[in-house]
Amino acid sequence: MAALAGIGAIALGSASAFAWTAGWIGGDRLTAQRIVGAMEANGPAHPGFRRNHAKGVCVSGTFRGTPQGQALSSARAFSGTPVPVLGRFSIGGPNPHGADNTARVRSMALQFGGPGEPQWRMAMNSFPFFAVATPQAFHQQILAKRPDPATGKPDPVAMEAFLAAHPQAREFGKWAKTAPWSDSWANTQYNSVNAFRFIDADGTERFVRWSMQPRLPFHALDAEERERADADFLAADLHTRLAHGPVHWDMVVTLAAPGDAVDDPSQPWPDTREQVVAGTLTLVHAEPQATGECRDVNFDPLILPPGVAASGDPILATRSAAYSQSFNRRQREIALGRGDAATGTEPTR
Repeated sequence: MAALAGIGAIALGSASAFAWTAGWIGGDRLTAQRIVGAMEANGPAHPGFRRNHAKGVCVSGTFRGTPQGQALSSARAFSGTPVPVLGRFSIGGPNPHGADNTARVRSMALQFGGPGEPQWRMAMNSFPFFAVATPQAFHQQILAKRPDPATGKPDPVAMEAFLAAHPQAREFGKWAKTAPWSDSWANTQYNSVNAFRFIDADGTERFVRWSMQPRLPFHALDAEERERADADFLAADLHTRLAHGPVHWDMVVTLAAPGDAVDDPSQPWPDTREQVVAGTLTLVHAEPQATGECRDVNFDPLILPPGVAASGDPILATRSAAYSQSFNRRQREIALGRGDAATGTEPTR
């Protein structure tokens, strides 16, 4: 009964956090509308596109689970039978025409399962941890980054005040300045960052995080190479690689130990934690997002299949609510016939 009560508390907490952030409860509280609105206010408008990670490409392939993965979760993805995958690679930022050689973050979003099947959607990033632990801190970070109209850059006083209040954000800044840049989407590791719960066939639950670890060797892009790189080099590189054959990642699941932070994505887990290779992702095709199947998919990380469940991480609930808000806004803009105001192009989402 105590275990069931604990599970219920996690589920209730996740649902309450989502409802709070989405603006359904709580009155004048921080909502997804306010968060996405603050993001929009930090730069030029790009109607019809995602509010973050706006530039990307669609990809497709399969995922095949391992017996080790099946021992952790009853999700169909781990059955050993290949499941169809629809995905998207992107770079960080709201500009759908941004230069790849200026974007620090690489991202991978995936949907396991085809039409009519239980789906599992995930949105992973190349950074190993989040800069903040709460939705309120995330909102404060957005405001601190707002460009000063006089300089076009964030107010250093406001940014320093934010960093002083949130030391882990300073650690994230150190990662951003010192970690090597990858020269390809195909050789980058992508991390769930948030914790989830895997549930096996007997109902046993384990807190986990996972990474998609590339089989291609990592190659760092140095400063000179970044300077010379084409603005769209990541998509060109991916198409070239796929023309010569599939590209693979192993899904490596890390199991939490007692005391690990399962509701704070700003706290990395030690490298000594038990890891399991739960399956292999194989991508075989890429196409422009303007016409690709990923264009209208909301890669909401809380769309989960049986065998996978949310943790109580409030950032996870906030991401889900903000993704929904962004999706609804761009769909509304597209319905109204609005394209990218800056270039006159059609919306490619």
